[in-house]
Amino acid sequence: MAAGKEIRGKIKSVENTKKITKAMEMVAASKMRKAQDRMRAARPYAEKVRSIAAHLGDANPEYVHPFMKLNDAKAAGIIVVTTDKGLCGGLNTNVLRSVTNKLRDLQGEGKEVQAVAIGSKGLGFLNRIGAKVVSQATSLGDTPHLDRLIGPVKVLLDAYAEGKVSAVYLSYTKFINTMKQEAVVEQLLPLSSEEMRKHKSGPGWDYLYEPDAQSVIDELLVRYVESLIYQAVAENMASEQSARMVAMKAATDNAGNVIGELKLVYNKTRQAAITKELSEIVAGAAAV
Repeated sequence: MAAGKEIRGKIKSVENTKKITKAMEMVAASKMRKAQDRMRAARPYAEKVRSIAAHLGDANPEYVHPFMKLNDAKAAGIIVVTTDKGLCGGLNTNVLRSVTNKLRDLQGEGKEVQAVAIGSKGLGFLNRIGAKVVSQATSLGDTPHLDRLIGPVKVLLDAYAEGKVSAVYLSYTKFINTMKQEAVVEQLLPLSSEEMRKHKSGPGWDYLYEPDAQSVIDELLVRYVESLIYQAVAENMASEQSARMVAMKAATDNAGNVIGELKLVYNKTRQAAITKELSEIVAGAAAV
């Protein structure tokens, strides 16, 4: 029964793996709810800032913020948002495939690409392909903190304001629902005035400014861009937990199927060994 012992060992190993994947599925399900609530709570802030910025822009058409000016620099920037951990299905693979296509397009236009990596998986990918990583943010945990994101991202924002890069793109995984997440690459800078006006609520109005309109617009647009990046990271974290829960559920189900197949093979092997022993006993008794 050496073969039977080996199969029992495989069954035990797969059962242990199944316990791990089941535990990871339950942990991801618990974190997913909190991540989704955090993501949804961040949306009203970004929408309100965008609405106020649109009203301010209409009330002061003579001033154009650097984030809304076009330039023809020979470089472009991209912010790549991925996860720090794996075991979340094809989440990172899909977004990194989109990043690869965007990098190919930018390089085809003759632009040098500067990248900011948020997440260990994206950082490792950018280093492997030899991309120029100007800053990074890793080990963010389960909760995004804006103070940890501002520093790395500010490198590209300042470069755009100084006219050193022609555009800044933001790549992340957009949360659709628990079963579906979509990898997107969006243009972050320059900000589109049409896009901001599209989300403007109600008729236009003016404000009382302190100290002046230009200072308020400068601060507001910076906060708006930061809120877009925070929202992208929050969406990516919600997508990560959802994808991990689905992946671990599939792994648990697959482990159950493997255990069932191994038990069937074990029972067949055991039955064959018993039949052989019975045959030997009957043959011995007949010989006697």
